[in-house]
Amino acid sequence: MSNSHVMNTYGRQPVTFSHGKGVWIWDEAGRKYLDAMAGIAVSGLGHAHPKLTAALTDQLGKLIHTSNLYGVRNQETLADRICALSGMEEVFFCSSGSEANESAIKLARYYAHQNGNNNAAIIVMERAWHGRTLATLSATGNRKAQAGFEPLVQGFVRVPYNDIQSIKQAADVNPNIAAILVEVLQGEGGIHVADIEYVRFLRKICDEKGWLLMLDEVQCGIGRTGKWFGFQHAGIQCDAMTLAKGLGSGVPIGACVAAGKAAHVLKPGTHGSTFGGGPLACRAGIATLAAMEDEGLLANATKMGEVIRNGFREALGGTPGFVEARGMGLMIGVELDRPCGGLVNLALEAGVLINVTADRVIRLLPPLVINEAESRELVARVSAVVKKFLSK
Repeated sequence: MSNSHVMNTYGRQPVTFSHGKGVWIWDEAGRKYLDAMAGIAVSGLGHAHPKLTAALTDQLGKLIHTSNLYGVRNQETLADRICALSGMEEVFFCSSGSEANESAIKLARYYAHQNGNNNAAIIVMERAWHGRTLATLSATGNRKAQAGFEPLVQGFVRVPYNDIQSIKQAADVNPNIAAILVEVLQGEGGIHVADIEYVRFLRKICDEKGWLLMLDEVQCGIGRTGKWFGFQHAGIQCDAMTLAKGLGSGVPIGACVAAGKAAHVLKPGTHGSTFGGGPLACRAGIATLAAMEDEGLLANATKMGEVIRNGFREALGGTPGFVEARGMGLMIGVELDRPCGGLVNLALEAGVLINVTADRVIRLLPPLVINEAESRELVARVSAVVKKFLSK
């Protein structure tokens, strides 16, 4: 595998893939792997899904790109569908999760300026991950990722995650707060699920203070938690929500969705994207949402997530070094009591693709199409690798 002219910004595994089918993927040597990462929560429909393949093939023969200077029918159709599923009002399309969160940050600042706040601050969380653009990196709660890119963008107030009191304290000392930006389920931070009471409190204090509640659902949205969007578990509505990853099943697309006081804030000339919401990307989104609904993948995410988490508890319970299996739907973390980055290579050798985040958490994000037999196979392969690793 030669990448001498590719900029060295990734610690790549020593494998290159050629094709896939469902939850399975093959390398160039013909070896088969169970894909428990789905391209980091991107390929919710798995690989080579026939309905997605047919939709993209059809669209490629018609129109790939025009421009947002003109109407884009697929964009309108996808926006309508997202709003119908979320109860929100309008959608700005871009090409990635970082861009979606950048859009939300800009929206919050513009909203604040319109309301006489010219020094807007946004509350963000410890362990948060919002992207690698300069503003989203500044909002991210990962000092290792930020190091060397100073000066960071100002205007963020960082507090502990899932901590109601810290929000109240921040409100008391900073009169310029305009919004809260939070993941309802932290992914890169180690698969931490926000308490329902906490999410409801965030809605309440934003209403009281006139702040925007902005939810980063780039990783946990689009059915991964067992509902279309993670915030729906708490029975609340947000002012802004960001999406990407699973929305296009591998075709790059991001979205910033707005409602209530966040809707109709951005106007022509205030924001834009060359590639955002193009005919091909939006056709991928339309096909993805339709296939998920037709095949009952939200219910499947709930059921298979329980199978996998319970499987790890049974297989690893009592094993010295195993802490817990947690998560929601098919967004799963298996925490150990020690750094375990070496498990990625061990799992690769065992024919399964995993990821380690926050040093000690095995992150599993399998395609939403995974079935029970494949879920149990995933647990068996990963548990065997974990036991081998912990026994050393």
